[in-house]
Amino acid sequence: MAVLKFRIYFEEDDSVYRDVAVKHTQSFLQLHQVILKAYEFDSKHQATFYRSNDNWQRGREISLEKYDKEYKAPPLLMEETTIGSEIKIPNQKFIYTYDFVKGWAFMVELINVSKEENAKLDYPAVVRTEGIAPSQYGTKGLVGDKLAEMEEKYDLTAGAEGFGEEGESDDSEDSEMEEETGEEGTEEI
Repeated sequence: MAVLKFRIYFEEDDSVYRDVAVKHTQSFLQLHQVILKAYEFDSKHQATFYRSNDNWQRGREISLEKYDKEYKAPPLLMEETTIGSEIKIPNQKFIYTYDFVKGWAFMVELINVSKEENAKLDYPAVVRTEGIAPSQYGTKGLVGDKLAEMEEKYDLTAGAEGFGEEGESDDSEDSEMEEETGEEGTEEI
């Protein structure tokens, strides 16, 4: 059974991405769920995929449900559509939008196809995480927690030990060194 690996980029910062592995027989609903899990988003909002091309233009829609909007062609439904059925080219791309009010957009790109399943993985699975994910509801959540941990660990408060103005030096150490060596700034070892 083919295993497809997708890289899901956050649209506003391509250095933030998640790699997920799914079986080609799994549905877009399962892909949608693993993307939300990978970015630590809840599942309370509308979502849709668009088949795309190398220029990231939106094509056929694969939607969570049929929404009250005008469609050029009726959307495929995530629950009924297998991922393998929509792979048309070796580096197939999709655009994934979540929460139409906030407009979260992710670029989904097929990066690998493997015939071998990993027995240790429960598909679909998040297999790589790169960068700090955006917070779904503002500054709370992952980003806030990580920054708070860093401030506590390194005590980044103004005037703390080790922080000074650029070019500032401790004059007492320099004068002691001059007395010991008789030279300015050099010391014999």
